[in-house]
Amino acid sequence: MKKSAELFNEIVEARRSVRVYDAEADFDHDSVKRSIDRAILAPNSSNMQLWEFYRIKSPDTLEKMVPICMGQNAAKTARELVVFVARPDLWRKRQQALIAEMKNVYGDRTDKQAKRAFKYYQSLIPKYYFNDPFRIWGSIKKLMFFFIGLRRPMVRHGNGTDIRISVHKSAALAAQTFMLSMKAEGYDTCPMEGMDSLRIKKLLKLPRKAEIVMVIGCGPGSEKGIYSERFRIPNEEVIFEV
Repeated sequence: MKKSAELFNEIVEARRSVRVYDAEADFDHDSVKRSIDRAILAPNSSNMQLWEFYRIKSPDTLEKMVPICMGQNAAKTARELVVFVARPDLWRKRQQALIAEMKNVYGDRTDKQAKRAFKYYQSLIPKYYFNDPFRIWGSIKKLMFFFIGLRRPMVRHGNGTDIRISVHKSAALAAQTFMLSMKAEGYDTCPMEGMDSLRIKKLLKLPRKAEIVMVIGCGPGSEKGIYSERFRIPNEEVIFEV
């Protein structure tokens, strides 16, 4: 095993959901910034980066977040909270940024690779992400995919629900990258889904179409922060070779 793999294994093994943080221990707040910078490098669907990250640092806002996170100790004792937000509504803005990047990358090239890249972001991305208020286009896409799929392999997702799931998956990949990075920095984290997402949106002044993916508490873990030994379903029940 390579040394880098051994180090990564140590980080993965050491990462736990720690629910109580030590208020007296030193905490480098810059570690959160560095970890978010790494999270932004996480893989995401079509590189659309339909996510936002909100660091909650001020004592006043941290205090307001505690009841919104159902009074969990992971929120009550966290030195910082990071809110991971899905922004499917920003797809047009991200599309334009990526088209501009394609122009920087390919310039005036007209070869097959350049044409394919521009077609993907100029034509296919709008067809995928657009959905009318009545969800008619999403239903049409699902029907199209079903009938095309009778003849050949075909992507099956394309309605509003499918798009939401896709964007949340990308944000979750960033969240996992963030948590592993914080562990590498020497600190602990706890992802929380038990929260009032509507009140968080109001607190952060987020638009209606923004969606809260999860809230992650972080800081130096307390000895009381791990509630039990780690349990996982046996590998043979979840890992299969075909």
